[in-house]
Amino acid sequence: MSLSRRGLLAAGGAMGALVATGTGTGGATAAPASAAERANAHSRVRTGFDRLAADGYSLLKGQKVGVVTNPTGITSDVRHIVDVMHPDDRVDLIAVFGPEHGFRGTAQAGGSEGRYDDPATGLPVYDTYLKSGQPLADVFTASGVDTIVFDIQDAGARFYTYIWTLYDCMEAAALAGKRFVVLDRPNPMTGRAALGPVLDPAFGTFVGRREIAQAHGMTVTELALLFNAEFLADRPVDLSIVKMSGWKRSDFFDTTGLPWVPPSPNMPTPDTALVYSGTCLFEGTNLSEGRGTTRPFELLGAEGIDHRWADAANALGLPGVAFREAYFAPTFSKFQGKTVGGVQLHVQDREVFDPVRTGIGLLVTAKQTWSGFAWRSDNWIDKLTGNTRVRTMIDAGADTDEVVGAWSEDLAAFRAVRKKYLQYR
Repeated sequence: MSLSRRGLLAAGGAMGALVATGTGTGGATAAPASAAERANAHSRVRTGFDRLAADGYSLLKGQKVGVVTNPTGITSDVRHIVDVMHPDDRVDLIAVFGPEHGFRGTAQAGGSEGRYDDPATGLPVYDTYLKSGQPLADVFTASGVDTIVFDIQDAGARFYTYIWTLYDCMEAAALAGKRFVVLDRPNPMTGRAALGPVLDPAFGTFVGRREIAQAHGMTVTELALLFNAEFLADRPVDLSIVKMSGWKRSDFFDTTGLPWVPPSPNMPTPDTALVYSGTCLFEGTNLSEGRGTTRPFELLGAEGIDHRWADAANALGLPGVAFREAYFAPTFSKFQGKTVGGVQLHVQDREVFDPVRTGIGLLVTAKQTWSGFAWRSDNWIDKLTGNTRVRTMIDAGADTDEVVGAWSEDLAAFRAVRKKYLQYR
């Protein structure tokens, strides 16, 4: 399947200054005269939106525009893109579409903000959460937009729902005959490698629609290109992308100079995103994954767990990480108000740290050292890992290397597909 003319131009860098890529700003510049220019001066990386705005929104000229975004859709000087675009005569912004947690981010996991008018701008805000296919296409049609722009910070894990909001919105935009523009932001885990099991389509849900790796190692524009060509080829959307400038695949988020906004209530820091693609697997167990603490997904535990779990996890010799015996009392979610024992992850060398292998090692050792270990009764772990293999192998006594080795063939195949859509070095 071939991409649209606009998509090919954007992907290939043939749209002039807007989509040109690079690893630095280059050349001498005058002293910044505005807050935005001062912020950009401290940011080595410029996001897709920053580049779109700097080009005068030429890609959106003559279009009625709707934006799929949330609190992470900010400029380098931490203004929200909707608040920036709304008063700007160069872009005709007429609607906003909110994902899980909502446009302004007021909802917890599994919630959204519904349909309302944004108090700050007066713009209508439509709810996309748990909508897909024709019902979501009908929302886009009712909004009156010609072009839908997507700008949300991802966390790099297959089960983080914003990339499936991207997928659903692309599919629905194609059904509704709308253009689709994706603005890029960094993968906070870096884009160096894809890791973990690849989803079996039989286990497709909103925490994993299609066959990608658990830690995909891609940016949202790269995923959009892959989705359009591999999974939506029968009815592709009219796709354009706006890449970042200055971002390299080896970049961790804190090296970009960009401000971090929690993309969801339990993703407070880039450190959380670094471990999330592995430790989120504990959502599929009866252990706390640290929700209700100040270090979600870095603290894990349950009543009755003691130092033996940390000892067993450290004995695995997992690269780049150490485990501390920890006790904590979640303020909500599992074990609310109760003191539990467990571990805290301390990533000591993020260059070699493998979050998915680490998550598997922790599952294996938790089951070995705590007699109370159990999977969630709905086998949610199978939805998170994308198959039954991880659960059944751990139940059968497989060790960490055996479980990780079981997905090597599928992962190699995904890596070969992924390589075709990578836009950065």
